Amino acid sequence: MSEEQQPVTVWAQLCAHPRRFPFTLRALRCWGYLVGGAVLGPVLGALLAVLLVAGLGLSVFGIGLLVLLAVALAGLPVGALERRRLRLVEPAPVADPHRPLPGAGRGAWLRTRLRERATWRALGYTALLGPVLGAADLGFTVLLAGSATLVTTPVVVWALAPETVMVIPGRAIPGPVEALPATAVGLAGLLLCAYAGALLTTAHVRLARFLLGPRDEDLGRQVVELTRSRARLADAFEAERRRIERDLHDGAQQQLVALSMTLGLAEYELRAETAAGPAADLVARARGEARQALEQLRSLVRGIHPQVLTDHGLAAAVAEVALRHPVPVEVDIDLPARLPGLVETTAYFTVTEALTNAAKHSGASAISVLGRVEHGRLVVQVTDDGRGGADPAAGAGLQGLADRVAILRGRLMVTSPIGGPTRLRVEVPCSGS
Repeated sequence: MSEEQQPVTVWAQLCAHPRRFPFTLRALRCWGYLVGGAVLGPVLGALLAVLLVAGLGLSVFGIGLLVLLAVALAGLPVGALERRRLRLVEPAPVADPHRPLPGAGRGAWLRTRLRERATWRALGYTALLGPVLGAADLGFTVLLAGSATLVTTPVVVWALAPETVMVIPGRAIPGPVEALPATAVGLAGLLLCAYAGALLTTAHVRLARFLLGPRDEDLGRQVVELTRSRARLADAFEAERRRIERDLHDGAQQQLVALSMTLGLAEYELRAETAAGPAADLVARARGEARQALEQLRSLVRGIHPQVLTDHGLAAAVAEVALRHPVPVEVDIDLPARLPGLVETTAYFTVTEALTNAAKHSGASAISVLGRVEHGRLVVQVTDDGRGGADPAAGAGLQGLADRVAILRGRLMVTSPIGGPTRLRVEVPCSGS
């Protein structure tokens, strides 16, 4: 494995091979990184100082506030640049601690960035980059340049002869041979630069990882915000389901009822006035199809969001499903009070999915549904006496329910050994948040 492929840090390589390290490519990379910092640090430090002074001076005119805002956000591009520069010496990249904001507007992006602690840590790193890190890099660069110059002293003396060359003021070097001691000093300086560069680069890397990398608190906030956004999406989705159910119930369903009644009256009039003929038969057939469409629509409405769940709660809604189920279902749901709508809806559709799977695949002769509130969590368990062997990953139904339960910080568990029984258990916090 080549050196570039070895996933080791500068410090680890220095400790593992202290004698060989000065002659490796990693040492040259450390020099390049530090020389770049010697140029970049003072420039960024001076620019930040100018912007800060200008912002404070112009703040009385209002425009200074925009300049100060630019100063506050200056750490963002600097942090991104430094994370890219670290790839020169570090095999493992420093992750971006800022939360991605795809599609966010300028205002939302600005508010989010100003609330992130990572933004202010990046600003602190930028403030250190000029007077502290840049100064250290500049001192190292001077030492490196001086050592390299001493190494080339014999060549310089030979090239400039008969001009006088002095390394020490007042002491001329007569020829290339007499310049060899300066070369020895320069080689010792380069050896010192190899070790000093490794130590200084390690300090840079650790400080950059501390200030520019993600922390557990950043990840925790991102997880919390992601969970909240998913919960808001679930709430919006549930509200849309209820709107569709209400529109179908109050609109299309009522129109089909009226159509069925009208067709019934038309059939009665036709049969009363004339002998039973093709027209009466066609009206009777149309009435039957309207009745069938009405039943299908009612089933669709119940699948979208049953009205009994909204009006009477989880126990009544599950009991209604059990009455229509082809396999006998024993329902024992005892809840102290109504639960939040999202909790009830999640539990209801989990139960209906489990009952549907049991009817289609398990060959069960009996199913039981048990529901209780335990320690602030709704616990619902569906058990059938079927053949078992169910694979939750085989279908998208239970996976979708598991994702929905996860939004509420709950969990969905399925156990189904060969020969049965199959047991589905869902636990959801009663807060529903």
